[in-house]
Amino acid sequence: MAIRFDHKPGLVVYLTAGDPSLDATREIAIAAIDAGADVIELGVPFSDPLADGPVIQRAMERAVARKTRLKDVLALAGEIRAARPQAGLVIFTYLNPILRFGMSKFADDAAAGGADGVLVTDLIVEEAASYLAEMQRVGLAPIFLAAPTSPDERLEAIAAHSKGFIYAISRVGITGTQQSLTGDAAALVGRIREISERQGRTLPVAVGFGISNSEHVAQVGRFADAAVVGSAIVELIERTTAEGGAETAPGAVARFIKGLCLPEAALAR
Repeated sequence: MAIRFDHKPGLVVYLTAGDPSLDATREIAIAAIDAGADVIELGVPFSDPLADGPVIQRAMERAVARKTRLKDVLALAGEIRAARPQAGLVIFTYLNPILRFGMSKFADDAAAGGADGVLVTDLIVEEAASYLAEMQRVGLAPIFLAAPTSPDERLEAIAAHSKGFIYAISRVGITGTQQSLTGDAAALVGRIREISERQGRTLPVAVGFGISNSEHVAQVGRFADAAVVGSAIVELIERTTAEGGAETAPGAVARFIKGLCLPEAALAR
């Protein structure tokens, strides 16, 4: 199915696949969807996650230690798709695991597993020709990161080649929670909207990096289509698993997400 946001703001939830286990990730993803997540980003564990902050780095280290591999994440995607066919599902990865796996085989297996799109965090649009060709061949949505420092030329290419949604980074730096959102996020979304309109496109824009509470989600909803929540949920999984075991994580994540999903009237405050 195509990625869509039926309400504003939509909610994209990032999970590090395999932390604390693949079975736990499946149950957490299902709980997140049932609690209101529109899209699940399944993070592929990688040994050198340069764009991620310490919370996600720790989660990736744990998943790598459990020998979670790309093929396992693609199989997990298929299980989540079978359980919740209505949800958006994105494979979130670095480029190296794809190259080791094989670009064409990755595209085939991701599509066969029911993924809707792929976000390769360290692949810039100017160097993505072969990747874009493979995504088009199998009908997957290529999703790119747009940063406040991105020049207009790059934003134009991102807007032209993205499908599903554009991921707007709220700030320069690594992932991780923050106390408040800066004006950079709204300004970046405004630039993306202006460029997209010139191209005759109306692709949704999701804002991530640092979104950690309901007020952040409400702020994002005033100027963007969706909020991406990652580190706050990964940290919650880490904490609840340490305190009560992996079986407590799905319920904790569901309660957290329900607290993030505000009625539209709240956005006018």
